[in-house]
Amino acid sequence: MTTNIRDCPVAVVGAGPVGLAVAAHLIERGVPVRVYEAGPTVAASVRQWGHVRLFSPWRYNTDRAARALLMRHGWQEPPADAFPTGGDLYDAYLKPLAATPEMAAVVETGSTVEAITRQGLDRVSGNGRGTKPFVVSVANGGGALRRDLARAVIDASGTWTMPNPLGAGGLPAEGEAEHAGRIAYGLPAVLGRDRAAYEGRATCVVGAGHSAANVLIDLVKLAERRPRATVVWVVRGTNPGRVFGGGLADRLPARGELGAHLRDLVDSGRVTLVIGFSATAVRSAGDRVILEGETADGIRTLGPVDRIVVATGQRPDLALTRELRLALDPWLESARALGPLIDPNLHSCGSVPPHGHRELSHPEPGFYTVGVKSYGRAPTFLLLTGYEQVRSVAAAIAGDLQAADGTQLCLPETGVCTSQFERTGGDASPGCCGGPAPDNVDACCLADVEARTTKGEGCGCGAPVASSHRAVEPV
Repeated sequence: MTTNIRDCPVAVVGAGPVGLAVAAHLIERGVPVRVYEAGPTVAASVRQWGHVRLFSPWRYNTDRAARALLMRHGWQEPPADAFPTGGDLYDAYLKPLAATPEMAAVVETGSTVEAITRQGLDRVSGNGRGTKPFVVSVANGGGALRRDLARAVIDASGTWTMPNPLGAGGLPAEGEAEHAGRIAYGLPAVLGRDRAAYEGRATCVVGAGHSAANVLIDLVKLAERRPRATVVWVVRGTNPGRVFGGGLADRLPARGELGAHLRDLVDSGRVTLVIGFSATAVRSAGDRVILEGETADGIRTLGPVDRIVVATGQRPDLALTRELRLALDPWLESARALGPLIDPNLHSCGSVPPHGHRELSHPEPGFYTVGVKSYGRAPTFLLLTGYEQVRSVAAAIAGDLQAADGTQLCLPETGVCTSQFERTGGDASPGCCGGPAPDNVDACCLADVEARTTKGEGCGCGAPVASSHRAVEPV
């Protein structure tokens, strides 16, 4: 029996910040919605890095429709300029949001979406796909499997549960699985629940992003109490400037301070930085391990160390959408239209043009990828981007194309707008923030907004950067 697609709710996969935000927008528009969360609570992934402080303040981390829903139930908004931890984000925003009667009625925790397809059609079948409801295969904690129908599907499942491996080529390094007991991924709670594994030990951190930075800073704090502990930081790139980000020129001061702090730790010798090292193998060394890798001078070994932390980012799980017709960027695995706009090989600052339902849709009618998963393997996502994405997608699903197409996105500039590490003065080189904003971009960064408002000019982030450190291209 075939069900009329209009009688089905919208299915949202993932009840993190972006998944709950799209549900809030759909509720606001009176569109039936069902949210599936694999974890035992909403925002289960956020809670895993709850000990980490965000580099953006509260005003960048909450969604308008979600705030409106919360305020109808007496919610007190946190100070806009305060910097929450992941735990604060959950306790003060996401947990109360999920507890509102409207949201509690549509969110289902402990439910893993294992696959999505079309009713009666596999990926090959092409006749009338848009007229058939989606079939969402859902497994609960008891192992039972059921199939729900949906008129549209919004994949906000994120990437946190799919960490990249240690191996520089995208595959696990030799011996990585064998030594899994000495390897951690992502953001271990070095000063909290995982402290015993790192205190007084030698640790090697692999990765050049903000996750690696936070782990390194916590390891140094721990080492100050146990001086015998050592910290080695390994990055694949060969430009030492890239790993420190924009420093004091960053439009998000907390993010800039993070890079400046790292520079100080390396300069003082508390962290040993190894650049140009591509990990290939993990080998035993008694009760410790040695990290082996390729360098410009051939094979090199590091260690022995007690622990390896792999902070090399995450990748999207594409298995659950295998029977759908998706358009993905060939190397980032992001939504295809976003690829050229967010490629970390080319872009480094908050200049992502406004984008919404059109860029996040696929050849599969009614299917959208949003949130960090829409960025695929690119590491430059901000929550503010996700909130604007889902506002547009919800409007499109509700039939309000005028609102859906009216996308606006003002992102904080990420660091210095130059790609020349040796530059110490003069004009900033034209890049993603330098010079006037492109004609088809409403605002390339916050500095552009300020420049347009106060001077009536284009992008305001092309001014020379005055700093005691050499200007570097941000990670």
